[in-house]
Amino acid sequence: MMWLVVEPLLRKALVIEDARNARAMSGHRKGEMEEPLVSRAGQVLGGMATGLVVGLLFGVVFAIVFGKVRHRLPAATDYGRSLVLAVLAFGVFTLAPALKIPGNPPAVGDPATVNQRTLIYVLTILIALALVLGAFELDKFLASRDLSAPVRTTLVVAAFLSVAGAVFALTPGTPDKIASDMPAKLIWDFRIAYLAQLGLMWATLGMVFGLLLTPRRARVPTGSEVSIA
Repeated sequence: MMWLVVEPLLRKALVIEDARNARAMSGHRKGEMEEPLVSRAGQVLGGMATGLVVGLLFGVVFAIVFGKVRHRLPAATDYGRSLVLAVLAFGVFTLAPALKIPGNPPAVGDPATVNQRTLIYVLTILIALALVLGAFELDKFLASRDLSAPVRTTLVVAAFLSVAGAVFALTPGTPDKIASDMPAKLIWDFRIAYLAQLGLMWATLGMVFGLLLTPRRARVPTGSEVSIA
């Protein structure tokens, strides 16, 4: 996914960034131009290796969290519960922060604001996580009041959307402005590819983990069970 979809967009953005740097360095001698410390091929391989390690770490954390909240996930099978947890993880760790600090290609973003953007990114994740946990607690409370599942679902969804909308409206967004030499189509294509790449990661994690928990075949009744029947 990264090599086929994201990498071509990255290379287009890097061309724009190189042209911008060349204009900024036009008054200097060519010998003073800085060469990249790592080649693009090395960056790609490093990114793929990092992605693999991060994916494995996410898998370990996913398994631990699933063991803790399995009984709270709304599905009839472990496969379904695994998919539900993957969707929730995508919403909390990918979609929610992307609404405030969207993924941008190179040449977008001021290095001076990296700390501010990081704080907003982490704050958004914490808010989204708190909202999801609050929704589960609200559902548990409503269940203790003997409300039916459709009524509980309606109330929880309405409360979640209302609170989430209000909180995210008050949360600051990205402080960076997009330069005029960066095509809007390139930015949106990159953002969509960024979300698709992480969405594929969470979907794969949820499906593979769910399959590992699913029995390979249906249980066959023993002879004694057949005779009793």
